[in-house]
Parts: sequence; C-alpha cells; structure tokens
Amino acid sequence: MPSASSTSATADDDILCEEQSPAPLSTDPPVPSTSLSTSVEVADAAKASKDATCFFGNVEKLYRLFSGSSQRWAILQKYGDVTLKSWSETRWESRVNSIEPLRYQAGKETSTQADIEAQISLPSTPRLIMLDESPVTMDKPVCFIDTDSDGKLCVQQSALQILQQIQQPVVVVAVVGLYRTGKSYLMNRLAGKQTGFALGSTIESKTKGIWIWCVPHPNEAGTTLVLLDTEGFGDVKKGDRKHDTNIFCLAVLLSSTLVYNSRGTIDDNAIMELQYVTELTECIKVKSSDKDADDSSEFVKFFPSFIWAVRDFTLELKVDGKDVTEDEYLDFALKLEHGTSRRVMEYNLPRECIQKFFPSRKCFTFPFPTAPEKMSCLESLDVAAISSEFLKVTDHFCKFVFHDSSVKRLKDGHTVTGRVLGHLAKTYVDTISSGSVPCLENAVIAMAVIENEAAVKKGLQVYQSGMEKLKESFPLELKDVSSEHQHLSSTATQAFMKRSFKDIDGKYLKSLEEKINELFDGYLCQNEQASKKLCEDLLSSLSAPMMENLKQGFYAKPGGYDLFCKDLEDIVNKYNSQTNKEVKAEEVLEEFLKQKSVDSKVILQADKKLSKKEKQLKEQNEKAVLLHQEIKAKEEKQRQLEEKMEAERQSNEERMRQMKEKMDEEMRLQREEAERAMDSKLREQADLMQKGFNEKADRMKQEIEEFKKQSTEAETNRAKEFAAILENANRGHEERMDLMMQNHREQMMAIQEMNPLNRCCIL
Repeated sequence: MPSASSTSATADDDILCEEQSPAPLSTDPPVPSTSLSTSVEVADAAKASKDATCFFGNVEKLYRLFSGSSQRWAILQKYGDVTLKSWSETRWESRVNSIEPLRYQAGKETSTQADIEAQISLPSTPRLIMLDESPVTMDKPVCFIDTDSDGKLCVQQSALQILQQIQQPVVVVAVVGLYRTGKSYLMNRLAGKQTGFALGSTIESKTKGIWIWCVPHPNEAGTTLVLLDTEGFGDVKKGDRKHDTNIFCLAVLLSSTLVYNSRGTIDDNAIMELQYVTELTECIKVKSSDKDADDSSEFVKFFPSFIWAVRDFTLELKVDGKDVTEDEYLDFALKLEHGTSRRVMEYNLPRECIQKFFPSRKCFTFPFPTAPEKMSCLESLDVAAISSEFLKVTDHFCKFVFHDSSVKRLKDGHTVTGRVLGHLAKTYVDTISSGSVPCLENAVIAMAVIENEAAVKKGLQVYQSGMEKLKESFPLELKDVSSEHQHLSSTATQAFMKRSFKDIDGKYLKSLEEKINELFDGYLCQNEQASKKLCEDLLSSLSAPMMENLKQGFYAKPGGYDLFCKDLEDIVNKYNSQTNKEVKAEEVLEEFLKQKSVDSKVILQADKKLSKKEKQLKEQNEKAVLLHQEIKAKEEKQRQLEEKMEAERQSNEERMRQMKEKMDEEMRLQREEAERAMDSKLREQADLMQKGFNEKADRMKQEIEEFKKQSTEAETNRAKEFAAILENANRGHEERMDLMMQNHREQMMAIQEMNPLNRCCIL
C-alpha cells in the first residue's frame, strides 16, 4: 500500500465524511452514497484523528450494511473478489490493514451499493449502527428517568435501548444542584456542544427527571462518556423534597463523578442546601443481610468522586488574608466545628458526610460568564461575548473531568458498561418506586444473573457461529475439527469471561462448557455423517463396473473368483488413495467388504477352476482380510478417541488458564477498591487529628481497623471461592476424561480379543 508521503489526496479520494463532528445517532445504515469514491489514502486518514475516525466509521457502516443480511451479502459476493472486513479496535495499523483491499475495489463496491438501492427496500426507521466495541454517538440527549402519571419514577425504554447497545466501559458524570443554576451548560460543554441539554431562561426548572447523553470519550479510546443532567432541586412549583432526594440518590448510585452545582459562595446556606447527602444513609444500603445496620462506612468504596462547581463566584480566594486554591477553599468550607451541642452537630453533619462518603473532592469557581442581560441566551452567544476567565475555568473543568473521572465500577470493582448501567438504573428506579431502599448487594446479584445468562448465550453464539462456518467444509479430518473446536471454545470462554461477573460457584461457566461439549459432539457426528456419505458415494461410484459385471454374470466362469478379487482389490486401492484422511473411511470400507463377501462366496463356490482345497484356502484368506479390516476400523476409532481426549485436555488447560486470569483480575480489582477506600479513610483520620478532633480520629481509627479486618476476610473468602471453582471445573474435566479412558480400554480389549492367528491379506 502506498505511503502517505508517496500519494497525494485528490478530490476523488473522498474520506466518506461530510463533517468533522460525530454523526448523529441513527439507527440503520442508510446505503452509502454511490457518488463517493472509497479509493482513499488510508495513511493520511489515520494521521488526522477526526477524519480517520469518521472514515473508519463509514467503512464499518459498509461492513454492517452488507453483513446485516444474507441477501445483501449475496449481492456483495456477486462481484467476486470484493473484500470488506470489520475493522479492528486495536491499533491504527490493524485498522488500516483490515480495509486496505477496499482501496482498490471502489468501482465494484459502489456497484454493490447500487444493486442494494435497486433491489432492497431499506427500512425507513433508523437503527443504531455499531459493533460490540464500537462507540455510540448521540446527536442530542434523551430523557432517561422520568415520572409517570402516578408521580413515580420510571426509566424510559428508548434510553435503555441505547444503553443496551453500548458494550464499552462507561465514565458516568452526573450534575446535581438547585434549579436554574446553569447545570445544563456545563454538561453541554462536556459533550463538546454549545447546545443539547435544555437551558432555561426563566425562573422555572427546565430539566425534568434525569436526561442522558452518550458520546465517545475524548481522551480514552474504547470508552463512552455518559452525561446525566438532573432535575434541579428546590423548584417551588414541584414542592416535593422526597422526589429531589430520590433524584440525588440515583445520581450518586449511577455516576462515577458527581458534580454539585451551586451559585455564589460555599457558605453555610450552600452546604445546608446539600442536606440530601445526610439522607443517603437512609436511602442506600450496601448489604441486604441487616436492614437496620449502618453500613455507610462502605459508601466510600463505590461512591463517585465529588466536584463542587461554584457559579457566579465574585469573592477573592483568600482565607484569613492568605491566598488559597479552589480546593483549599472547599476544605475550609467543609471544616468541622468543635463541640457537642445540637447546633454544632447539625453544622458538622453534612460536612462529615461529604468528607466520609466521597473518595475525592475537587472545587471549581466560575465567574459570571457574561452580562446579566445576556444570560438568557448564553447557549447562542458568540465566544467573544463570553468572559475569557469563565471560558478558562470551564476549559480547566472539562479537562479535569476527562482526565480524572474514572470508569464506573460496581462493588468489588467490576467494570460497568452501558448495558450494565441500563440494568442498574432499571433496578434502582423500580426499587425506589416500590417504596423500598436500593441495596447495592441485591442490585449486583440481580445484575449478575442477567449478565451471566447473557454471557453464556454470547459464548455459545461465538462457538456455534464459528463451527457453523466450519461445517460448510465438512467432511474434515478429526484433527482439523478438534483444532477449530479448541480455538472456538477458547474464544467462547473469553467472550463469556468478558461479560460475566460474580459467577460465585462457577455454575454459569460450567453450563457454557457442558453446552459447548454437547455442540461439539453434535458437530463430530455431523462430520462423521458427511464423511460416511462421501465414502459411500465414492465406493458406489468405484464399484459400479463390478456391480454391472455381477448383474451380467461376468464372474460366473472358471477363474471368475480371481477376476472378482482383482477388481475388488483395484476398488479398495483407489478408495484408500482418495479417503486416507476421512474419519469414516475404514468403517465404511469394512461394511463394503462384508457386503461383497456374500458375492465373493457365491463366486468362489461356482468357480470350477479351483480345487476344493484351494477354495478353502481362499475362504480362510478372505476371512482374514475381513478381520483385518474390522481391526483397522476399530483402531481408527481408538485413534480418533485419543485425539478427542487430547483436545479435551488442551481445552481444559486453556479454560483453566482463562479462569485463573479472570480470578486474578477480580482479586486485583477487589484489592484496589479496598486500597482506595483505605486511603480515603486514612486521609480523613489524619485530617481529624491535625485539626484537633481526637475523639473523632480515634473512632475513625477503630473503623479503619475493622475495615482492614473485613477486607482481609473478604479477600480470603474470595480466594477460597475461586479455589473451589477451579477444583470443581477440574473435577468435571477428570470425569469426562475417565469416561473416555474407560471407552478407550474397552476398545483396546475388543481389539485384543480378536487376536487373529492369520492376518494375511490379498488386498
């Protein structure tokens, strides 16, 4: 392929991209315009990330278009050597290589599109175009969680459908705060847009419920940025504090970064407006075992990072006359007071909750963006009309969110994808609407059932899809079928591992393994049937002249037996030369020779050229030949069983390796989660000691010791669970091997019992 330096782009080298911004969310690949050439300079495209992303995205659309149905693929195949592959999600070089042939097939490719336009009526309703790991781009946000006619929260199906198609890890950023404080503007900036989430220009709350916007993460390839804009708190028209609490609770549960948006300063009033944080202990449970226990000490393990965005900030960043940073300003505002009076306790409670629950805190102070009279049209203002200092802080805020916001994880560190996020939202909302308290443990258990069942289904789909393609080439040698089985079994297990989590006793992996083995046995049977048919058809063709001679009585004459034996020997030699790799070759030949032995006996007895003694010798020799062939057939079966045993052994080794990798990864995530929580608690304890809160620091020390103990126990228990899973998996393998070994011994004994005295063969 020519390099970028040796090839100049022309007008015809269009990159299939009409604009640089991400394409709007559409749901079905419209037929790409046939007026655009796909003869592209791929290296140039790869250098310009936006162009390249758009280019490869359109190649992916072409692939999805043709592979979406057998009818469309048949049209593609009509043009012979047109090559269209799915692009790799690894390196640019791989992506370039995967579509390189397309560069030289532009004419044929456009012809295929024309055929589709002419022959197929494409659906008018769009569908989301994406592969499992492809990013989802929405051109605008949609309502995610709303209230129904009864005033209960409900998840919108359209938003769930979008999330269901996001297989990538998600970074979830949610913004909460009082209504009419400019939350939506920040979300639009994070999405890289001027407009999107609704910005109201009146005193009424504009956003209702929770809205969602999914865009490719600007910094992290293979990750989706999910933005959640929430309904503003304190709307006098709504007047429902419980609703506000539920919205805040959902924002905390679903996000990996929580942005609290307020105006003016971080004073006592601003913190009191964040009283929702003090109610989280009543609104969220970690474990289901003890409903009355306070497990808020574990919140820090899975709560999001916390960002306080102070809008319209006009004060100097000074404390006691000294310049401070924004983060130091937040720490000063969250400083606790000494004392035990009710007033002090009420003053300290929200501050303690913020410090205790959230693993990290960050603060940004935004000046006024523009003149008051222009605030109502902020989203349509030219950049020149917006304060440069405001834009500077906004840019700093966005960069921080992009760089420091982590991927959303479940308790114990399991990565959340868009699909999982949708399930979680549905579980939490249904629980809240029923009047119950959301419980993380219950949500994870319910999620594990859904995801593990889907993981088994995905693994089977991967395996069966590959074997069905292999089936098109049946019959094959057993080693070829076994080799592909091992490869696909490993790939299927990998697909399962990628999606599964909390398969506590390994029952889902065992289910996948058993179903794959059942399918493998079925494919072996189908391969044998195909081999048997091929061998039988070949023998039928090769023996046709002999059958005609038998009908004509050609062998019913002196010397006819020798002629018959010679013809039979020729048939067998030709057959063996053409079927030496067929799995049913020996068995079919054995059956054929048994059938021909009937004709052979008749011809032998009628042959007057042979003496009685010669006939007896010929008959004995023929029996020896039949016995020899029967032994060969059994030995072939035994050899095939040995191949199957070796395939099982290798498959088990690979499966155990993958299981250990998965378990090591889960243990690492669990350990990292505990370490992050421990670091947060240690920082809090050190801060309490430094500020003279010795009693609180002592309580925190006890909490840390208990946390260490629980973390150690959890890690030990998990290690025991993993060991049991591996032991059970290996036991299942040993049971299968024992059955095959028993079968092998029985076959060996059957061969030995034959023990022919004479194995002379005329063939």
